[in-house]
Amino acid sequence: MNEEQVWLDKARQGDKEAFGMLIGAYQTPVYNLAYRMLNNSGEAEEAAQEAFIRAYTRLESYNPEHKFSTWMLSITSNYCIDLIRKRRALLLSIDEPLPSHPALQSEKSQGPESQMVTNEQQEMVQELLQELPEDYRQAVVLRYWYEMSYDEIAEVMNTTVSAIKSRLFRARRLLAEVGMAHGLQPAMEEAVGVG
Repeated sequence: MNEEQVWLDKARQGDKEAFGMLIGAYQTPVYNLAYRMLNNSGEAEEAAQEAFIRAYTRLESYNPEHKFSTWMLSITSNYCIDLIRKRRALLLSIDEPLPSHPALQSEKSQGPESQMVTNEQQEMVQELLQELPEDYRQAVVLRYWYEMSYDEIAEVMNTTVSAIKSRLFRARRLLAEVGMAHGLQPAMEEAVGVG
């Protein structure tokens, strides 16, 4: 039995300290998912806190046959979708740049010009993601940033694998069209395999 499973078992018996260990283990991926979906650091912090509160109050419904990380990210993404729907009329602004997609990062140190181009590409990728409908954006982030399988994404989004494949196909097509219009086709191809 691994350490995480021990924490889970204790937390399900009401041990708050054990649940605190789970929070420590998952706070970064939960926050990152919330930030990528909400595009606002303050809202992402609040969403992450709310996701952990919801997880704690629903621990009895957690099925140990599934990965805890998938369950936790599902709670987070569903809460974020609710927030996005509530503020649908508001325009989103980028308060700070997101960590770039791994395909846009370079192993070597870059010169100032190259770094500037990379930073511009990262900002454009984030702007393009914000133009997608929330269910497409959620599928893209889970697939290409968190590298979840189609099955895991379907579980998180409470839908079928074929629906996920369809959303990803449509999202890539939309990103390709918008990316081409913005001259960002190569960066989008690297980030989410469009083209």
